[in-house]
Amino acid sequence: MSQTTLSVRMDSEVKKEFDAFCADVGMNTSVAVNMFAKAVLRERRIPFEISDADPFYSKANMERLSAAAARMEARGGTVHELMEADD
Repeated sequence: MSQTTLSVRMDSEVKKEFDAFCADVGMNTSVAVNMFAKAVLRERRIPFEISDADPFYSKANMERLSAAAARMEARGGTVHELMEADD
């Protein structure tokens, strides 16, 4: 089977920690990346859950905030629309 090279850009600290992890579990980075690629092809999906980067907007938190707003409104409070602030 012929082989090819895959070049990936990543943060140098992430690479350092990933290399260390791979060594700790008895493999090198190339083996780990090949295992990932084979799992993607076998399962036809990314083999782990990808979640929202900002937990504030998660479904569970949005449901919690809506319930809290409903309780506040039922007790006579005033519901205000959220406003995004520029960083």
